[in-house]
Amino acid sequence: MRKYNSIMFASLLISGAFVGQAQANDQIHIVGSSTVYPFASYVAEEFGATTRFKTPVIESTGSGGGMKLFCAGNGMKTPDITNASRRMKGKEFKLCAKNGVSDITEVVIGFDGIVVAQSKKNSDINLTRKDILLAVAAEVPSKDGSKLIANPYKFWDQINSNLPHRPITFYGPPTSSGTRDAFSDLVMKKLTKKMDVYTKLYKADKKKNKGYKKYKTIRQDGVYVPSGENDNLIVQKLIKDKNAFGIFGYSFLEENSDRISAATIEGITAEPRNISSGKYPVSRSLYFYTKNSHANKTSGMYDYVKMFVGEGMIGEEGNLSEIGLIPLPEANRNETRKRVSHKTSLSADDLK
Repeated sequence: MRKYNSIMFASLLISGAFVGQAQANDQIHIVGSSTVYPFASYVAEEFGATTRFKTPVIESTGSGGGMKLFCAGNGMKTPDITNASRRMKGKEFKLCAKNGVSDITEVVIGFDGIVVAQSKKNSDINLTRKDILLAVAAEVPSKDGSKLIANPYKFWDQINSNLPHRPITFYGPPTSSGTRDAFSDLVMKKLTKKMDVYTKLYKADKKKNKGYKKYKTIRQDGVYVPSGENDNLIVQKLIKDKNAFGIFGYSFLEENSDRISAATIEGITAEPRNISSGKYPVSRSLYFYTKNSHANKTSGMYDYVKMFVGEGMIGEEGNLSEIGLIPLPEANRNETRKRVSHKTSLSADDLK
């Protein structure tokens, strides 16, 4: 089993093992998103149980961590597939290309909503994206809106008088997580690019204030607690800390609905029909990426991929919908299967 950690990753890069090894593998190796992990694991177990191939090995490294491993080279000690809870970034595609990973297929498997969850012991709560931004951002507008100041907010009612006098605490994903990237895009960047206090500073001095145009800096004063790539640990923290909120994918809410509930966001509940329609404000797509240079070298790789995108898994009545995956429309599912069948290569233009 290939077990990846930062020390091994560095040593493999130094030794050239990632690039140089060429022998075939008899087991599929997958890394990446903790959000996609439950779905990939379900398919892997079914694949191992119902085919002649070994059960794939899957590690929850986070989307960003998975991309680094996946893009390290074409050697057979690198992952065959990486899961992602956000789309591959342009700089990741360039890293892949630099290391010779030039034939990649992007596979969209379904929708997910990022939830802001709490213990069921609390009353229902409605938050706006602005409430959440002002709770987690490292810098927020001053009262007169003329400048950015270090975030002073400790209680929710300091942000919005309609919210309870409750300490602000978040358990959320780390910087390696695709969920954190998506949260930054859909909440922080989405709002701050329309707020003059951020954009005026950017226009006034582009070099000094380069980051403000797409502001995504999360506070580091103990209010937001990065909690690793295991979202189940965040759920456990919410059970113990009634005041806290957790940030993770919808499937973990679905699995733990007897113990936790989600805040409505701008009055919209996190439920499948609202997420798939885009009505829920913090909705996203889920992905995995295949290294096509491994297709004929890793035993069963495309048999696994085809099982994953089959109607029995990602369809409206598919098995993955029972554990929280929100299906794509039929036309999109068919397009996904077409891309897999043709091993359609991802291009830089696709990511623009």
